[in-house]
Amino acid sequence: MSAVEVNTPQAAGTGPRKLEGRVAIVTGGTRGIGAAISNSLASQGAIVAAGYTSNSEKAEQFLHEFEEQGGEGSVHKGNVGNCEDCQRVVAEVLDQHGRIDILVNNAGITADKPVLKLSADDWDKVVRVNLSGAFYMSKPTLEHMLDRGSGRIVNISSVIGEMGNVGQANYAASKSGMFGLTRTLAREAAMQLQRNGKLEDGALGVTVNCVAPGFVETDMTAAMSEKAMERTKKMIPLGRLGKPEEIARVVHFLCADASSYITGQVWDVNGGMDM
Repeated sequence: MSAVEVNTPQAAGTGPRKLEGRVAIVTGGTRGIGAAISNSLASQGAIVAAGYTSNSEKAEQFLHEFEEQGGEGSVHKGNVGNCEDCQRVVAEVLDQHGRIDILVNNAGITADKPVLKLSADDWDKVVRVNLSGAFYMSKPTLEHMLDRGSGRIVNISSVIGEMGNVGQANYAASKSGMFGLTRTLAREAAMQLQRNGKLEDGALGVTVNCVAPGFVETDMTAAMSEKAMERTKKMIPLGRLGKPEEIARVVHFLCADASSYITGQVWDVNGGMDM
């Protein structure tokens, strides 16, 4: 494959699937919502580089099953809360796959405690992974996308960032921070492309958007008590938890070429919990 073929995105509509030949990084991409996003992007033709933190055995198992189902990709170990790790992973993906068209900042953690019992370490580790990690991954990836003139960044926030929640001050703050990061990156990307003369009509451009899920069926919600689950469902107008695939569907929509006029937006997928 020539250098031109590697660095130039396939024109919209020339492949059988929306994301044919694109390369996507999905942090936390081997489990839960992240795995659903990886599979959804692959179903549209993307090559997926899925990030994970520590369990190499489970990551390799995910990759094996992913490839058995027809997906093409790789797994990359790293801590998104570490800037150097993020730079290394981005470089690895570029070296292995030649380009990055999509970045989904999905990785996140919780350390739930009431504010009066929340330590500085509890605060710092959640903000570092959930918010700083999105910045650490976005900066080197955005540089590559701006150089090429095209790309998609999707940040995964949470309804908790919009509403707040008892015992989750650190998590809520980190997820709320994603809104400001998303909109600022979107404005700066458009400004830089304009300066570089890469915003002509028909250009794919570089867009940055945010998806804010509500309560979703994952390992985290599976650990909730029956009473807590009942209380949660009563807060949701649609009366149920979301499915990971319902979040993933919105992500792959935002990554498509035809979504090039959508940037700096927050997409709520929460069953009407916040409206």
